[in-house]
Amino acid sequence: MTTSTRERIVAESLRLFADRGYAATSVAEIEAAAGLSPGAGGLYRHFRSKEEVLASAIREHIDRTRRQISDVLDHSTSYKGRPLEIRLQMTCQAGLAKMREEQDLIRVLFRDLDQFPNLVAEMREGIVNPLYDGIATWLSTQPEFEGSDEDWPAVASILGGAVVNYWLANESMYEPPTRIDERRFVESWARLGLGLVHLERTPTG
Repeated sequence: MTTSTRERIVAESLRLFADRGYAATSVAEIEAAAGLSPGAGGLYRHFRSKEEVLASAIREHIDRTRRQISDVLDHSTSYKGRPLEIRLQMTCQAGLAKMREEQDLIRVLFRDLDQFPNLVAEMREGIVNPLYDGIATWLSTQPEFEGSDEDWPAVASILGGAVVNYWLANESMYEPPTRIDERRFVESWARLGLGLVHLERTPTG
């Protein structure tokens, strides 16, 4: 598939922002990486500023995330014939894959986005919260959990947070917590989710 100049600018700018930082990346460097003449102003034929390039990158990732969540939920019924533990493992693996897919954006978020609170809000509402909501929706629609009054958004925040923490530890410290490899993490994550089937809720008050 042919990539447009605009798409190349967005992709290369995000890679450079992740590698070098937003402030340390010049417009000329983005132009060179995107195959344009550096310093000739080619970027400004598509974007008004470097900040607009970053905003466009975030919004493209938001649009892609929405499509991915919709596709997963639409196709989730096709996996219901498999054991719940396998479905949970697949969900955990999909979460880790999504973190890897978004690694450049995550690096930019932690390194630079405190300068742009409006973009942080867009990421939160467009990527982070929909992913947690998607996990909650997926869990609540599994046949084994039918009729449960479980607080699925809270459960999703715990299970989803575990995936995020595991990936971030790998990313920032170059190895997983206590050297637990991905296979063991995924299997244990699924067993925790499986335990919800037999969870006995303790009355409060």
